[in-house]
Amino acid sequence: MNKLPAKLSTSNAHSKIILAGEHAVVYGKPAIAIPFPLKVSSTIERSRGNIIFESDIYTGFLDDMPLQLKGISNCIKQILNYLNKPISDLRIRIISSIPIGRGLGSSAAISISIVRSLFSFFGQKLTQKQLFSFVQVAENYAHGNSSGLDIMAELSEYPIWFEKRIGITYIKNQKPLYVVVADTGNSANTRVAVENVRKRYNDNPEKVQRILNKIEQITIDIKKALLKGNTDLVGRLLTYNHNELVNIGVSDKFLNKLVEKSLKAGALGAKLTGGGLGGCMIALAKDIEQAKIISNRLIKSGAYQSWYFSTNEDIVMEVK
Repeated sequence: MNKLPAKLSTSNAHSKIILAGEHAVVYGKPAIAIPFPLKVSSTIERSRGNIIFESDIYTGFLDDMPLQLKGISNCIKQILNYLNKPISDLRIRIISSIPIGRGLGSSAAISISIVRSLFSFFGQKLTQKQLFSFVQVAENYAHGNSSGLDIMAELSEYPIWFEKRIGITYIKNQKPLYVVVADTGNSANTRVAVENVRKRYNDNPEKVQRILNKIEQITIDIKKALLKGNTDLVGRLLTYNHNELVNIGVSDKFLNKLVEKSLKAGALGAKLTGGGLGGCMIALAKDIEQAKIISNRLIKSGAYQSWYFSTNEDIVMEVK
């Protein structure tokens, strides 16, 4: 006998950062992602009539959601159909500290929190397989044929090693990483960046394949360095990864400027993260004090906002 639905249910999810391997992962290469403790919460409660969706970027009926949120709308409808519940009489409230369109996995995090809270609201058990499947509905709409990297990274409390055909393994890094994230203030143009790489590949497959192979080896070497606790080497490899991303045309002047400024401020390494052509960059610091210094330097250099955190703690500091 099913439990009676709760009157209110709230669930959370966290963000993610791609540490290495973005773009190459599209071509079957590995990537490394780490949890980023920016959070989103979704609250489900009873209401009357059409489903109402409330968030910072849209408040209104579920059926009237803008194009950028249609994947989430489809996800919600599929869940309710699966649970044999009417697509009505609910209010869904989203509170998120994850900026949208910056390559930090905001859409996946929102969807994860919604799936969890809907199943909890109706007193239903949720398996990881079901969770992944429903979130993938939203991700495929948002990104085309989603690799699943964002979802896997945001379901993990540890850094993950991801290969599209194989899945994930967890990386238990020997030392905490002190990470700085800076937001350019410009949306990451992931689709355009992916298309640009595809065009370059079609025009000059040998050259682009060499770059992708270099990124693959860098990603492998970063994994080895993490397992050995060699954060200095991780930092240098991050910068090498950025240089190869520049070579395939997915960085821009402002991202390059922030990478350069962070290195001058003493970062062990730095690179863009995510799709590129906007979005965010990351830097690796030797300790939390240096992370704060780098974060402040990036704000002074024009970053819209910045955060710093340690991978062994579930807190994040914001600098504006």
